Amino acid sequence: MKIGLVRRGYSASGGAERYLLRFADALRAEGHEAVLFGSWEWPAEMWEGEIVRVDGRGPGEFADGLRAGRPRERCDVVFSLERVWECDAYRAGDGVHAAWLERRAKFEPGWKGWFRAMQRKHREILELERAVFDSKADRLIIANSRMVAGEIARHFQVPEERVRVIYNGLPVARETQADRAGTRERLEIAAETCAALFAGSGWERKGLRFAMEAINRTKNTTLLVAGTGKRRGLPCSARTRFLGEVKEMRELMEAADVFVLPTIYDPFSNASLEAMAAGLPVITTRANGFAEIMRPGADGEVLSNPGDVEGIAAGIEKWRGEPAESRKGRRAEAAKYTIERNVRETLGELGKILPRRGG
Repeated sequence: MKIGLVRRGYSASGGAERYLLRFADALRAEGHEAVLFGSWEWPAEMWEGEIVRVDGRGPGEFADGLRAGRPRERCDVVFSLERVWECDAYRAGDGVHAAWLERRAKFEPGWKGWFRAMQRKHREILELERAVFDSKADRLIIANSRMVAGEIARHFQVPEERVRVIYNGLPVARETQADRAGTRERLEIAAETCAALFAGSGWERKGLRFAMEAINRTKNTTLLVAGTGKRRGLPCSARTRFLGEVKEMRELMEAADVFVLPTIYDPFSNASLEAMAAGLPVITTRANGFAEIMRPGADGEVLSNPGDVEGIAAGIEKWRGEPAESRKGRRAEAAKYTIERNVRETLGELGKILPRRGG
């Protein structure tokens, strides 16, 4: 099967991009062909196979350019990870923009929401979202959490039979011995210091300011921030270290003691799953679809409110002294969520589209 995968932008630290690359690798391993329909930001060396460049700087222009290129004439199935006008299947990995705006409004002044409503980018995304979630369209929709599936139903009245929940997955981890002590020494983290890790871009959405405020209320704890973002509006914190983009996250996660992501909205955090795969306890919120697969009392803490700074701090204190043996159960739990499983379930759904298209 020749599958067209659609994604507009590219970020080296982006969760959607990492998922797409893993998904494409697994497709090829299954004997399928993957074609990328992407913008010019995609580095050619990051993709194995054919890339079809689509012009368009913003969401609307890109969707127009994709439609003009007639991708369905070049592939058996067009599987989009981007809000577009036309596709056979859409993976709502970015969640529901309308739901994100609702959640965001609770943590900012009212004038910001009014100003954002006037911005072209948001108007385009909302218009594309109405198109891709059109309840009358014969299109498969894949959500990466029950949270997102519920938001799609609530905002767009999409019939349940058209939405499938397929959780994210990671490649099967190789058995490697990470140099925890060496990494901590390189980062100048003392043995008695708790290393809390935050990873991701889009710091406002992922709640970095809440994590920093919580760190300021803990004892002998350092917050390691992997990724890039805007520091404007963040609190002062002498205990926070900004590491920039980190290519080898596994070493960093092995060196950390706890993973912290007090996100305002995350459809399903890949970084949280990677942290669990490294055995870390995860402190996150109910606004993270990943929380659905966490085991209460075993995998960390799930907070109702991202701004519960005291709760975040208490969670860090609770899990900081955990013995290394406790990580084994989380590694085993995370191992159930592989990219191979994700591809197998997704291909099963995509295969049902072919008869409808006469394939």
